[in-house]
Amino acid sequence: MSLRRTRAIAGKELIHIVRDPRSLIMALAIPLLLLLLFGYALSLDVDRIPTLILDADRTPESRDVIERFRGSRYFDVGGVVDRYATIQQQIDRGACLLAVVIDQHFAEDLRGGREATVQLLVDGSDANTASIALGYAEALLQSYALEWQLRWADEHGLGARAAPVQARLRVWYNSDMKSKNYIVPGLIAVILMIIAALLTSLTIAREWEMGTMEQLLSTPVRATELVLGKMAAYFVVGFIDMLTALGVGVFIFDVPLRGSTLLVLGTSCLFLFGALCWGILLSAVTRQQLAAFQLGILTSFLPAFLLSGFIFSIENMPGVVQLITHIFPARYFVTALKGIFLKGVSVRVLWVELLFLLIYAVIVFVLATRALRRQLA
Repeated sequence: MSLRRTRAIAGKELIHIVRDPRSLIMALAIPLLLLLLFGYALSLDVDRIPTLILDADRTPESRDVIERFRGSRYFDVGGVVDRYATIQQQIDRGACLLAVVIDQHFAEDLRGGREATVQLLVDGSDANTASIALGYAEALLQSYALEWQLRWADEHGLGARAAPVQARLRVWYNSDMKSKNYIVPGLIAVILMIIAALLTSLTIAREWEMGTMEQLLSTPVRATELVLGKMAAYFVVGFIDMLTALGVGVFIFDVPLRGSTLLVLGTSCLFLFGALCWGILLSAVTRQQLAAFQLGILTSFLPAFLLSGFIFSIENMPGVVQLITHIFPARYFVTALKGIFLKGVSVRVLWVELLFLLIYAVIVFVLATRALRRQLA
């Protein structure tokens, strides 16, 4: 392999990139736009749940329950209504997600030591949000019931007792439970996969469609030199995209970067190398820009978005799908980025993910080189 010929290919490709400023601006602007768009729009946090309350009891105890809902950051109490039909109308209109109906004998049952009833109505059209809202409401009511039992026992001379079980919760790595703290690192991986694959998926196909591949074939350039030369030029663009995404994640979205910055850059470079080689492989196989573009979207965006653990937990997927996720490098890159960002882990913990990324990069590079070698032969 000749470094001089590789540099010549890289220089030629860089000149081609610079002479096409619109494509260059798109290549640099799209990742930034995607990151800002998804970062601000995509949130899995469930708080300020629109809530209505029907108080049929109107006692100090029922008002205490209402104040607890009003004081919780998870609920946005829109008002206390008098009619059941109002709740149904508001849920039908989408103005209310959760309704709390306090039974008219609520306080009487509490004082009599009987089971008091609070009905929770939730709009199940969004099953995930409804499930979370029910969990918050049940936890609030259970907390109230426990406090009331302890107070009642104290007032009746049974002695103040501590709760039989005290749950002391502590959330590690993302103590505020902010969804953006784990969405943004995964988003960086998804965007890099898409951009890298698309950047190079058009290169070889463009050469064939413009008729310049015949000129390359007439030179002594080898397939390895062609792949490395073209990849080096787009690696510069991808690296700038990666730095931009990293800066936006840390300084705009305020995602904590607890691990090594060098490890983030090194892991990203390894992933970027494999993703760029994948684009060249698609381009070499299809020899058509449109087909290469479509295959690039199909094989980069969808797996990276759905099967990488970016949003959907891989552990909850069917066993066959879990096995399929192992062939997509975005899975390992997402895991590595989340570990470095949120947990501050080192290579000693992430060596398996890094090894798989390295194996993937080598395999795709070899396949891309062989595909080009067949065309150069």
